[in-house]
This record gives sequence, C-alpha cells and structure tokens, in this order.
Amino acid sequence: MESSTIFDDVFRTMLEKMPQLAIPLINEVFGTSYPEDIKIIQKRNEHQTQNGRVITDSHLLIANRIYHIECQSTDDSTMVIRMIEYDFAISLEYVQKENGRYRMYFPQSCVLYLRGTKKRDRISVEIVMPDGNTVEYTVPVVQVQRFTCDDMLKKHLLFLLPYHVIKYEQEKGLDTDGEKWKGFLDEYKKIEKYLEEKFLEKGNEKAYRDMVELIIRIADYVFRDKEKVRKGFGDVMGGKVLELESDKLIQRGVEQGLEQGIEQGIAMERKKTEAAEAEIRRLKKLLEEQKKQ
Repeated sequence: MESSTIFDDVFRTMLEKMPQLAIPLINEVFGTSYPEDIKIIQKRNEHQTQNGRVITDSHLLIANRIYHIECQSTDDSTMVIRMIEYDFAISLEYVQKENGRYRMYFPQSCVLYLRGTKKRDRISVEIVMPDGNTVEYTVPVVQVQRFTCDDMLKKHLLFLLPYHVIKYEQEKGLDTDGEKWKGFLDEYKKIEKYLEEKFLEKGNEKAYRDMVELIIRIADYVFRDKEKVRKGFGDVMGGKVLELESDKLIQRGVEQGLEQGIEQGIAMERKKTEAAEAEIRRLKKLLEEQKKQ
C-alpha cells in the first residue's frame, strides 16, 4: 500500500543516512545506555527461508548484540507470527556450538506501531514443544502516538519525529479552528527550533535538511487532501531559504577557483610573453654575432 510504502521508505532512509537516531529509541525500549556515537553495523535484511524470501525492516549490530525493529503503520494481529519468523531467520545466522550443543541467539526485537494508542507494551505467542514444554516468545511494542511532542524532544527520540504528524490525520477542523491551527503550528515551530539546535547550530547541515525533508514528506502524504494544512506546515518546516555554511563554503570555493584560474591564466600568458621576448633577444644576438663574422 502507498501509506506503508512512504512510512517504510522514511524508516529505512533514517537507518541508512542517520542510523545514530535509532540509539535513543533502542535505549528507551531495551533499557540500554548506548552513547549516540556508538558504532552501528548494518547487517543484511534479506533472509532465505523454506517458504521464500523474508525481508526485515532493520538488522543492526551494536556492541555485539543484534537488534531488529519493524515499522508497522497499523495494528496487525498476525504481527507476532511474522516477527518470530523474521527473528528465527536472523538467529539462524548466529547459531553457535557451545560445549557440544548448538545454541541459537534471537535478536533484541520490537515493533513500532505508527497509528493507534492501545495500552499494551508487548505482543507474544506461546510455543508448545513436542514434549509438552512451552516457551513464550515476547516482543516489546512501541505505540508512537502515545509519545507527545515534548516526550520525543526530551528523550531525543528523533527517530519517531517524522511519524508524529500522523496523529493529526483524523483531526477535524484543523485548518478551520483557529485554536487548533495555532496549536498545531506552534508545535512544529518547536520541533523546527529543536532541529536547528540539535543539528544546524552544531554544523551538521545535512542531517538538519534530511530530517526536515523526511518530516515534510510524511506530512505531504498525511495532508494530501488538505492544501491549506500542507502549505502552512511547509511554511513552518521548509519555508526558510537557508544560506547554510556548506553553501557559503561551496560559493567561496567557486569564487576562489575562478580567481585562481584567472591569476593562473595571467601568469601563464606572462610566462609565454617572457619566453617569446627571450627568444627574440636570443635570435637578435645570434644575428649580430653572424654579422660580425
């Protein structure tokens, strides 16, 4: 579906371009305390099973631990079945033989639900073994819409920020109710200011631009039938024409290059002229010597 495609695309783009954004989310879900600059290794997302190819949304190696996060736009009762299939495929890659026995290591996994606010923290399935013993497979759940804007900014959950706008997709009167409209715009002014402080003021212009673009892309989809809302949102998040430091450096480089090119051209012409004059002097001297003979 188109909705899941744009959401999945944004998810994978953040992991590819700004994987460090996932660290605060992982710390929040799994109780870890990784620094944001910790090394992240992106493992392959495609796994072959007996039933065909399985592609996971993420497969990360951090500090010798495997993490797997799936992005789901709506609640799905079969999600836990898909998760155990994904995790089983991933764990097969990490089978180890210890003390003469094989041991499988399942990844640390969770599901991001972009819509809905159900008060549940996990999904699970009970696995019954042939001998009657049971094992409960459990995966934490993150309901994105249960986080307020302030929660996301306070906890640095930037990975969730692009999806925050989804909470407004069913909001009635957003573009006609003055109070709702002001509250909506004020919230995104706060987000834009936070991104400026987080990235722009620290010289990371690319991350700033990437985040703003991803937020706008999802907003454009969510408000595809609300032109006024799209325009107002764009004015807040993307309306600035920023002369960023990188742009200044590029322009300065172009100007310096032109200046150097001109100087080099003049110098080369001067050398050619000097060489020609020296050759003329040499020939004149040679003629004078021949006349004397």
